Amino acid sequence: MGGFGTRHRQVADEALIRSLFEEHGRAMLAYATRLTGERATAEDVVQEALIRAWKHPDALVNGKGSVRGWLLTVVRNIITDNVRARNARPKEVAESPAAVPIERDHADKVVNSMVVLDALDQLPAVHRSVLVEIYVRGQSVNEAAETLGIPPGTVKSRSYYALRALRDMFSTRGAGMEGVA
Repeated sequence: MGGFGTRHRQVADEALIRSLFEEHGRAMLAYATRLTGERATAEDVVQEALIRAWKHPDALVNGKGSVRGWLLTVVRNIITDNVRARNARPKEVAESPAAVPIERDHADKVVNSMVVLDALDQLPAVHRSVLVEIYVRGQSVNEAAETLGIPPGTVKSRSYYALRALRDMFSTRGAGMEGVA
């Protein structure tokens, strides 16, 4: 006997979904197509919305608002969820064997950093400390001033003169330091 009741419910559910699609399917599809810009994606969204309606038939008959309004809200929510899920994942990039890394030789970076550290060592301690706080530790002028216990204006002037001194050092050393300082 229980089988008849289950079968009756399945027929009723199918009839409900079929009538929902006949009455609201075109509006749902038009709305989803407008939001996604793709007919195939819109069809998938409408199908998902109808599945949700089938799983929650009480939401359709609870008297709060229109059935079409509920269905269109479900369509919008599905699309929003899909966009959020897509944005949460990193973009997939096709690997191409012909693509060569565009990074310069690692040795150049090592040599350049050694040259910069050597040049920093030649600066007076007051200038070096300001540059270390701002450029190495990434502090703002105000943060560096607080750390060093000096006014922000002093941090600015010391960094200006320190960078000028570094530029002079690099220009006297000659070429080969492109991209440094």
